[in-house]
Amino acid sequence: MALSAACSRDAGDADPQGDAAAGAGAADGNVTISGDDSIAERLTWRAPRVVLPEGDEDLAATRARAQVALESGDLDLGVNSAIPLYLAILGRDGDDRGARAGLERALQDLLAQGDQALAGAGDDITALRRAQQVAAVARSLRPADEAVRAYLAKVDRAEQLWELNRSAEGELRAGRLGEDGGGALARVHEVLALSEGQPRAMQTLAAIESALIRRAEDAAAKGDFDDADAWIAHAAKVREDSATIPDARERVAIMRRARVLALRDEAMAALHGADGIERARARLAQMLNLAAPGDPAVVELRERIDLAVHYGNFRPGQRFTDGAGGGRGPQMVVVPHGGFTMGAADDDRDAEDSEKPSRNLRFDRGFALSQHEVTVAEFRRFVDATGHRSRAERRGFSMAYDERSGNFVRRSKADWRTDFSGKVAEGALPVVHVSARDAQAYADWLASVTGQRYRLPSEAEFEYALRAGGSGQYPWGDGAPPAGAGNLTGDKDRSPGGRSWSNAFDDYDDGHWGPAPVGSFSANAFGLHDLAGNVSEWVADCWHDSYRRAPADGAAWVNPGCRTQVVRGGAWASSPVQTRSAWRAPAPVDNTNARVGFRVARDI
Repeated sequence: MALSAACSRDAGDADPQGDAAAGAGAADGNVTISGDDSIAERLTWRAPRVVLPEGDEDLAATRARAQVALESGDLDLGVNSAIPLYLAILGRDGDDRGARAGLERALQDLLAQGDQALAGAGDDITALRRAQQVAAVARSLRPADEAVRAYLAKVDRAEQLWELNRSAEGELRAGRLGEDGGGALARVHEVLALSEGQPRAMQTLAAIESALIRRAEDAAAKGDFDDADAWIAHAAKVREDSATIPDARERVAIMRRARVLALRDEAMAALHGADGIERARARLAQMLNLAAPGDPAVVELRERIDLAVHYGNFRPGQRFTDGAGGGRGPQMVVVPHGGFTMGAADDDRDAEDSEKPSRNLRFDRGFALSQHEVTVAEFRRFVDATGHRSRAERRGFSMAYDERSGNFVRRSKADWRTDFSGKVAEGALPVVHVSARDAQAYADWLASVTGQRYRLPSEAEFEYALRAGGSGQYPWGDGAPPAGAGNLTGDKDRSPGGRSWSNAFDDYDDGHWGPAPVGSFSANAFGLHDLAGNVSEWVADCWHDSYRRAPADGAAWVNPGCRTQVVRGGAWASSPVQTRSAWRAPAPVDNTNARVGFRVARDI
């Protein structure tokens, strides 16, 4: 394209022989941008004043300087830039072909620089300012040129997008999200109508969605789940198929469920205070507004209100200890009364016949369970007080874990004092290498020194406490265990020698190989630890091949002289199948190993 030897005194064309063409324009050569970061609708450019020498040789040197600036990309910013130098030469000699050609190329390079600046102008004010400056220079040099006009249109569009994005972000900061029209959402839609998928607008769109989700979670945190649902519905309209919406709904659902359970717990705690029944009924009314029909927590609370008198001086979830032989017994937790479905569901493909038929049980009176398994230190107090010699001590061995083979092997001198591998055990570890009779002897001793009825829990009590109001395949529900669910077998677990499990939960690691100190993992909804892992536990029931003819009240199913008792609950070395809520296994009453311990129950 043939480029006129013209520069601009203002926004229009100038006389190529005038003072401006000779470099008599504004000395600073800067683009004008009005006010802070605001963008002027129209920009002007005046070539920096270039003072040319008089001689032809000096003019040639100026031409050479312009060529160097052109090659280096220094086109328009100062007196030594290519375009001001070429304009100054043409102001002296309008027929200078070299200057004309140089100016032509400089304009092309300038537009290329402008396009490069525009590529980053969506979220970079410096890039946008550079693009505007290029526009001002190009318009001053060649306002009617098609390439210049096309570039100016792109700059206008970039400015419009910038202003709309800035407006959207301002609306977002002010909390005017636009869920009912207008606001940030409307501004973003204007941007996307001009530029589909524009990154800055898409970021703002995601931020609007997040802000709506935060409002939903804030409403849920205050117990206003109608508002929470409404905000989630607004958020779901912001971006199609957004992956965050299902997660947000799930979080609100969890908060709703937690609120239902919290209301249940509040009601249970209130039952024995002043006006306790009325307060509990008020909580029940709130639960009915939140819970699905037939929610187990609602059903349980209704029944609990009717049966509150049967708890005596205790309340559900209460923790207590009894004086025991000059010390204190295990910390106990009052398990709330209620009903549950015991055994495996019909669609549980991993279930054994011994876990069926499933049956509905109800505990009309609460009972207490020790908060965690009986520890080595607690068992030592019993041994010191009674002189009891455990089965493993008398026999001289137990089954312990062998790191070299990765199996459980017979190990001499392994007894209640030792850990899973036969080494001296720490006091906070759950006691293992104890038989069912050792566990019963401990419970009998507690009963004698406290005057209370301590015993091993029944199988039904254990499963009821383990499920803690849930009904899933596992204690935490269905599917993989959440982080911190318990001391379970995970495919990321590693033994001290680097061994891993061949049958374990995918993508799970609890940081332990062998039993963990009791209470290392979160309590379940009833405030009990390690029912879902750490060590399996003896219960009071004799083994039967199914639940047919089992006691209907959840009491232990005991036969005189039984030689085989039930073990419940997954352990640190149990397969996923053995970690299910319904899992049960038989074991000889004299059996001892590194995977089985026990806890105690107490009537209240």
